[in-house]
Amino acid sequence: MNVYDFDETIYDGESSIEFILDYIRVDPKVIKFVPSIIRIMFLYERGKITFDDFSEKYAHKLTDYFAANNVTVEHLMQGFWDKRMHKIKPFYLAQKKADDVILTASPTFMMREVCDRLGVKNLVATDFDLETGKVKNACFRENKIRCFFDAFPDGEIDAFYTDSVNDSFLFPLAKEAYMVKKNKIIRVK
Repeated sequence: MNVYDFDETIYDGESSIEFILDYIRVDPKVIKFVPSIIRIMFLYERGKITFDDFSEKYAHKLTDYFAANNVTVEHLMQGFWDKRMHKIKPFYLAQKKADDVILTASPTFMMREVCDRLGVKNLVATDFDLETGKVKNACFRENKIRCFFDAFPDGEIDAFYTDSVNDSFLFPLAKEAYMVKKNKIIRVK
């Protein structure tokens, strides 16, 4: 099976950031969350908080907002992907296969809609409980390996595609590995 990171790999952009920016246009009140999101991302990248810290202290803000504003995630995602499907990179559309796996740190609730539209059945993403606001399973950096093998215990990766050196720990698991920079694909293994 071929395994693909999503953002900046088969998708030309960072979908989570685009979603936040899009949603600010829909509901400007959301902008008050942006400084917290930036702070959280900075703290996490610097190793000052763990994913569990994020889940415990911050993730509930998203679900609280959805509940308070009677927002359904499914409806949001349909509208979001209606405007974004053109950003799927042509190389992926030309080579996609039935057993492809998208392995991404993005939340499942965002990715399910785009995967359905692409015909991708195998999604391994960050599992986020929209009722409690808790991250149940963070599919990020080294944890992507555990998440992949939890989903596919006997999985063999024929080719792995990513845009980020943060995913390079997956290279040894693949028969072939590729770095994707915009529309340029470079074999690294």
